[in-house]
Amino acid sequence: MNQFSFEFSYRVGVADINYGGHVANSAVLNFFQDARIAYLANLGPYSEMDLGDCGLIMSEAHVFFRQEMFLGDELQIGVRSRDLKRSGWVMEYRIERVTELTAEGETPVLCFNYNMGKLCRIPAEFRSVLTDFEKL
Repeated sequence: MNQFSFEFSYRVGVADINYGGHVANSAVLNFFQDARIAYLANLGPYSEMDLGDCGLIMSEAHVFFRQEMFLGDELQIGVRSRDLKRSGWVMEYRIERVTELTAEGETPVLCFNYNMGKLCRIPAEFRSVLTDFEKL
């Protein structure tokens, strides 16, 4: 987890479990979202809907399942950003249970002006905060 600039703790709850008795595929994307929200808040007064002049929209999501996760598991979710471009970047995630890798993935995100319904540039202030935090 040392390579990740931010860590988020999560305890697996009943709503995260599927009929197979382990964490549902869809729940892992929710774990990523919870960690992403905490990551943005850690950078300042930011959220998925407010990075300054715009919010975020996800263009795709990749999840790689490595081990089952179960009810009550205490998870650590690492988050980092890379590949900063004009309008977006890639967010990476790593989920561990007591140093055991359980899942990892990435979500390319784009800056999106929800009022105008179109992509926009990463706001200058947010870009500066992100590059300083990640040393990009």
